[in-house]
Amino acid sequence: MHYVVCIKQVPEGTEVAIDEEKGVLKREGVESKLNIYDAHALEAAVELKERYGGTVTVLSMGPPQAESIIREAYALGADQGYLLSDRAFAGADTLATSYTLSEAIRRLPQADLILCGMQTTDGDTAQVGPGIAELLELPHVSYVSRINRISNGAVEVEADMGDGIELLKVGLPCLLTVTKAVNQPRLPSFRLKKARQQREVNIWTSQDLPEANPACFGLSGSPTQVERIFAPTKAGEKQLWQGTPQELSQRLVEKLKELKYL
Repeated sequence: MHYVVCIKQVPEGTEVAIDEEKGVLKREGVESKLNIYDAHALEAAVELKERYGGTVTVLSMGPPQAESIIREAYALGADQGYLLSDRAFAGADTLATSYTLSEAIRRLPQADLILCGMQTTDGDTAQVGPGIAELLELPHVSYVSRINRISNGAVEVEADMGDGIELLKVGLPCLLTVTKAVNQPRLPSFRLKKARQQREVNIWTSQDLPEANPACFGLSGSPTQVERIFAPTKAGEKQLWQGTPQELSQRLVEKLKELKYL
């Protein structure tokens, strides 16, 4: 079994620099971490490897500093890691990102199961996982909250559809995006970190994807463009009111009328 996990480095906190000209976040030199949903996807792959055998490969796209999350993944149980890092990939929207990752997956040994976090904390679109599956023409299930078993060339999962849980059986190879409910990620293993500290992180550029169409990378391959990106302004003055429920409700109505909300 070969498990491929797509992971992403995201900003550590809420204070981020913005490139207002290009409409993207400035990621170079920013304190970053492994996207939490991707940590759950990686844990799911490692647990499946422990149950059924096989290897876990992690794949990410980002600036050179994103190599750190590949090394973190090694300490969490991943066997191989690849980082797609090239100026040509910069500024990609969800479609261009899905395209680049899917082209990289085509170059890897055949994947039996591709796992992604359901979304990233810096984008929240939940589009890249399904996008990869569509480009690879693979069946996929989103919002997986439990992976029950792999048997007879298929994986059985439970998916949280909001108004209920669906039990699904999907033939391999396929792609799953997982929620936080799927597991509890383990802490990095010091033993694995020591054993794999010299393990290579494979860096791929656009030249390493010779079958891909360069016009589909980065900003040039992004049909959606961010018109403007900016930090939200902080709220103005705060007022603390006291009184009976009736007095407070009346005052609130008057305030809303004053602000022309009513």
